[in-house]
Amino acid sequence: MEKMTFFQIFFELVKTLPSMFLLYITTIVFSVPLGILGALSYTGKNKIIKFLISTYSLVFRGTPLMLQLLMMYYGLPLIKIKGYSITLTAYMAVAITFVINYAAYLIEIIRSGLESIDKGQHEAAKVLGYTYWQKIIYIILPQALRRVLPTLGNEAITLIKDTSLMYILAVTEVMKRTKDLANISYTITPYICAIIIYLILSFCIDRLFKVIEKRNKVRI
Repeated sequence: MEKMTFFQIFFELVKTLPSMFLLYITTIVFSVPLGILGALSYTGKNKIIKFLISTYSLVFRGTPLMLQLLMMYYGLPLIKIKGYSITLTAYMAVAITFVINYAAYLIEIIRSGLESIDKGQHEAAKVLGYTYWQKIIYIILPQALRRVLPTLGNEAITLIKDTSLMYILAVTEVMKRTKDLANISYTITPYICAIIIYLILSFCIDRLFKVIEKRNKVRI
């Protein structure tokens, strides 16, 4: 096989980015609403719901994401109920696991933001005649999200790096293609190209959140 140049390898890896972006967007679109809903439910007064959410959060934050992926793809089909079992495609297993895992982290992050809001804000909203959901949507939640923006930014960068775990289920993405090219070329070039790609993506996300933070500074 003809030896590939640096740029050929780099663009071979770039071709796999759509699968990464699809997982990235899917995870954000579904995990953020779940995280917000879970955080709001946890800050409520129902002790049973609090217990269930805290248990769910502990399980998914306390176990490796890789183990969760293997459990979802290989373990779930082994669970049979009345002779039936659930079998997922590799990508579906990855997407569902990522959404559930990141929702668990977001619940804790957003909860801390909600609990940091002064009680006077709640009382002021009540005096102004806001309903519960109007208070949450227009007053409490926007302030809470602004307070946790740096942490959300870190999670967004972590998500980019975690997408590399797709390769363990043979889903084609940057890391899997990197490994394939490294085995073919017997050089370190594919790994260098992968590092550059991840750094570029992480830098872009970091700068995006820095801009958002500057425009939404919380005045204390």
